[in-house]
Amino acid sequence: MTTLEPFQPLVVADLGVAGTPVSDDLRLEGEPSTGFVDVAGVGGTTVGIWEMTAGSMRDIEADEVFVVVSGEATVELIEEHGRVERTIELRAGSLCRLESGMRTRWHVPTVLRKVYIVPDLEPEP
Repeated sequence: MTTLEPFQPLVVADLGVAGTPVSDDLRLEGEPSTGFVDVAGVGGTTVGIWEMTAGSMRDIEADEVFVVVSGEATVELIEEHGRVERTIELRAGSLCRLESGMRTRWHVPTVLRKVYIVPDLEPEP
């Protein structure tokens, strides 16, 4: 985890995020990669930065709130039988909430970077 110190700004665009190729079972189109860096733990949550390069992939989501800081995406919420239930458009400044277990498809034309907040799975002692 990169430590975000109090009163020390971090330029999200300058932070290196190492990506790994999306596995074949999740990749839908192109050669996308994803990566993340946790930057801080705050009051039972983790704050981090996630990035996806151009392409399309499916995912099963965790509880999360995020804001897109650069790029854009079309994200489809997939219902139990595989049909698209809803579609949203994301761009810089979009704020969104995902719930654990949501099945999604991400279509990203250019690099997408977001800042996320997720609840910690295990409370610190």
